[in-house]
Amino acid sequence: MISIKEISITKNSIPADALISLSFNPAVHCANILTLLIIFGETLIAMIPSDSLWTKEELKLLEQLGTPFKIQDYIDTIPYNTTYETNSPRWVFRKKRAHCMEGALLAAACLQNIGFRPLILDMRSENDDDHVIAVYKLDDCWGALAKSNFTVLRLREPVYKSLRELVMSYFDFYFNSLGEKTLRAYSLPLDLSRFDRQNWKTTDQDLEFIGNRLDGMRHIPIIRPGQVRKLTKVSPSLLEAGLLGSDSDGLFKPATD
Repeated sequence: MISIKEISITKNSIPADALISLSFNPAVHCANILTLLIIFGETLIAMIPSDSLWTKEELKLLEQLGTPFKIQDYIDTIPYNTTYETNSPRWVFRKKRAHCMEGALLAAACLQNIGFRPLILDMRSENDDDHVIAVYKLDDCWGALAKSNFTVLRLREPVYKSLRELVMSYFDFYFNSLGEKTLRAYSLPLDLSRFDRQNWKTTDQDLEFIGNRLDGMRHIPIIRPGQVRKLTKVSPSLLEAGLLGSDSDGLFKPATD
């Protein structure tokens, strides 16, 4: 059953004769009220708790993912999605594949299910893909869960006292297929609960608009141009380790000088 949480009617939006009618007849029929809402463009908001939209099978799976580490383990077991799309967590469960944005959305949904806020953060790069992670705070320290085509850009334990500390833990491991270190900035966390009315966890619609919102947020630089020019490439062994098990179809193709 749909629960009507808010019906907004303002005095100025209803003609005087309608107000007189209402004042003399406080038991105006519901249909008449709804007609007034339609005529004058007022807002009828029906809020359905988004958790109620999960199926029994999905809820059972969510119950199994009861810790951040179990969530990360699940995300690590599904293949990397090389298709240009942004599926909701429901469809990640069903398709059993995800790229970094979809993995972050899924991780945020699972974290929310166990009591954390559903937060994602964007790491901006140069000559490389951006990377989106789900972040959470435990014992006043930040941690992260993530899906990545690179083995070294995934989980971070909740031991970082600030978001900058957390992001900088990725710096030396954030490199493209040429071995160039590419991380340049990060956004503040985006709380996905603002998209609850769009049913972001279970919708059949593509969620690219969330990525666009995240990309449009202010990003905080972590390195100066002079420092960028002095960066060295990663070692061949680290490059090999980072690419272990990667799907070449999903790798960014960096420009070469």
